[in-house]
Amino acid sequence: MWAETAKKLGAAAFWLLIWQALALAVHNSIALAGPWETVLALFSLLPTGDFWLAVGGSALRIIGGFLLGSALGVLLAALAYRFRPLRTLLAPLMGALKAVPVASFVILALISLGSSMLALLVTFTVSLPILYLATLEGLGAADGKLLEMAAMFRMGLGSRIRGIYLPALVPGLRSALALASGMAWKSGIAAEVIGQTAGTLGNELYRAKIYLETDKVLAVTLTAVALAWLTGKLVLLIFDLWGGGDRD
Repeated sequence: MWAETAKKLGAAAFWLLIWQALALAVHNSIALAGPWETVLALFSLLPTGDFWLAVGGSALRIIGGFLLGSALGVLLAALAYRFRPLRTLLAPLMGALKAVPVASFVILALISLGSSMLALLVTFTVSLPILYLATLEGLGAADGKLLEMAAMFRMGLGSRIRGIYLPALVPGLRSALALASGMAWKSGIAAEVIGQTAGTLGNELYRAKIYLETDKVLAVTLTAVALAWLTGKLVLLIFDLWGGGDRD
């Protein structure tokens, strides 16, 4: 455990040195602020109420959209697995949600709905197909022979879910949740920047860009990365406690 932690810290230190070397080579804090300047900018933001309001505003929208999209994705996949016509009907929609650029959806939603709930809508649409496809694939991977045996012995639905479907679902669903939580923060912050949603981290980024505060841009970016990491860890912890998956 300690050896693995040391390796991770060593890798992080290596990239911090690369970052610092690039900042020294550029020698222009507007073009690229260094790690120390970024840390100072972050410490200047931490005591301010506006910063924490922005953190809360982004977290509420992004995590809310991620949870709603994930839950609906799992539910729709379960129904599509049971009813093949529904699977056929949903296939074009899920393909479109996967393929449409986030920027295009943001602009369309911004025109018709405004910016206040933009991040929630975007993270919802990003998370939905990821969880839908992972759940559908996991259900399809359930052992056919075990299902035949369950039908033969008239095993109840609950027993089949626990004994056959969950073991097939857990690995793919766990990976999908980790992917979707990270994508939710990336797409959500991008939506906030484009929509200039007040009281969010995306708006903080936009304002820092206007005033050429590169150190603040990087400080807010680090905040978003940390929040995405914490969200992913918390989601996987809850999933592991519920589904018995392997922890990182």
